[in-house]
Amino acid sequence: MLVTTRAIILRTVRYSDKASAVAVFTRDFGRVSVVAYGVSGKKSGGKAALLQPLSLVEITMTNHPGKDLQQLRDIRSDVNLPGISANPVKNAIALFVAELLYKSLRQQQDEPSLFDFLHHALEWLNESEGHVADFHLVLMCKLTRYLGFEPNTEAAGTEWFDLLNGCFVAHQPLHAHSLKPGLIPGFLNLLKCNFSEMHQLHFSREQRNELLATLLEYYKLHLPEFHTLQSTSVLHELFD
Repeated sequence: MLVTTRAIILRTVRYSDKASAVAVFTRDFGRVSVVAYGVSGKKSGGKAALLQPLSLVEITMTNHPGKDLQQLRDIRSDVNLPGISANPVKNAIALFVAELLYKSLRQQQDEPSLFDFLHHALEWLNESEGHVADFHLVLMCKLTRYLGFEPNTEAAGTEWFDLLNGCFVAHQPLHAHSLKPGLIPGFLNLLKCNFSEMHQLHFSREQRNELLATLLEYYKLHLPEFHTLQSTSVLHELFD
């Protein structure tokens, strides 16, 4: 059976001499792994460019329930993102986001609302002409809602945030997983912020790095298979 759906490319790796294995997040079937044949070389029609991380595409693929690897039959551009590829800062952020999504989106997590959120976020990043240095932090905060561990803000304004239990508390937790009190105001601003409001955030390099490290720890605590992101070092160098 063949199906057509919109998709976001997460990662592409060589599968064989003539094929690539591609992880995609689709609107209709969640995360899917597909094998793509003939995507490189003179006869590929430029399809290799469509398999770059975070490309917004429309794909036609086989759909065999229970099969780990589907076959990609066709791929077309959905929305072009030239504003990301041509901007070094946006491109570095996009590489981080691609790795974040690859390691956090679960198999067969078919949530159209999540796809629409990510699609909108990438279009916003592409078109933005202003402040984008905190885009990845805002996205990480928003993404927790779809992944099932959105911070509970009922007691927001207290001095501590318990990373293990995902809530604000009045006293320092007995375990080691908590947000430093000095970062609480910035963290609250992140939780309340939309992409269009990011220009109101004013973090120093140290604050931005500490908030990123805290959010990565939060993801690790709530996603058992979430591991260290290699692209984090690129962001550190970028904003240094």
